[in-house]
Amino acid sequence: MQIEISGLTEFTSFDGPCVIIGNHMSMMETLLLPVMIQPLKPVTFVIKESLLTYPVFRHVMRSRDPVAVTRTNPRQDLKTVLEEGAKRLGEGTSIIVFPQTTRTTSFDPAEMTSIGVKLAKKAEVPIVPLALRTDAWMNGKYLKDFGRLNVRRKVYFAFGSALRVIGKGNEEQHRITEFIAAQLTNWNEG
Repeated sequence: MQIEISGLTEFTSFDGPCVIIGNHMSMMETLLLPVMIQPLKPVTFVIKESLLTYPVFRHVMRSRDPVAVTRTNPRQDLKTVLEEGAKRLGEGTSIIVFPQTTRTTSFDPAEMTSIGVKLAKKAEVPIVPLALRTDAWMNGKYLKDFGRLNVRRKVYFAFGSALRVIGKGNEEQHRITEFIAAQLTNWNEG
């Protein structure tokens, strides 16, 4: 399987932690992103709470000291992300946020919430946009996380230039979704 990674040097362009905001396709990025980023910056995730009790992965997830949300109460989840996320960022740990409602191989900018931008603004840290295509790991027929791996399909990770939130963050949200959409278009045409 070929994996193409670009933009990792972006993490050396600023001091301290950041919020990494990207699309979410498969379990693959959950396993590979810490391996890529941890040598440059300590990192964790915002995850759904149920992953902390999930067979096999619960030990890996807990070891990352993630910010866990319920996905049943959006107001409480936002409060948790802003409080717990700001705490982790204050301790020097960067946070990966997948603000789509669920993993999907298609990308709809309207499904990207602004939770990551709000966290970066509150903590006054930069955002690193992340576009990825990890659909080589397909969803499983019976268990979503345990699908087949298509080793002939290329996997892509691209990190964009760091952004600082100015104002309400609308412009930064737009730039993140534009970056992801452009990368996916390039990879699909290539």
